[in-house]
Amino acid sequence: VDVIGLSIMSGAHLPICRTIQAKMKAEGMEDIPIVVGGVIPKQDIPKLKELGIAGVFPGGTPFDQIVDGIKKVIF
Repeated sequence: VDVIGLSIMSGAHLPICRTIQAKMKAEGMEDIPIVVGGVIPKQDIPKLKELGIAGVFPGGTPFDQIVDGIKKVIF
């Protein structure tokens, strides 16, 4: 796996990302980047990046920006 992408529409992006990162760390997979999209308030973007989320794409992000962002993460 080169990257894990999550689409979270529930607003639970912070706890979900923390849980996934903990499980990945327990399995020795913390080197795989995670990107997140969906219903993400602007004030949560820095929090996600502080957690180590490699890319954050809130609702309405143009498709080209998402593709470019993911390419930057994996290349």
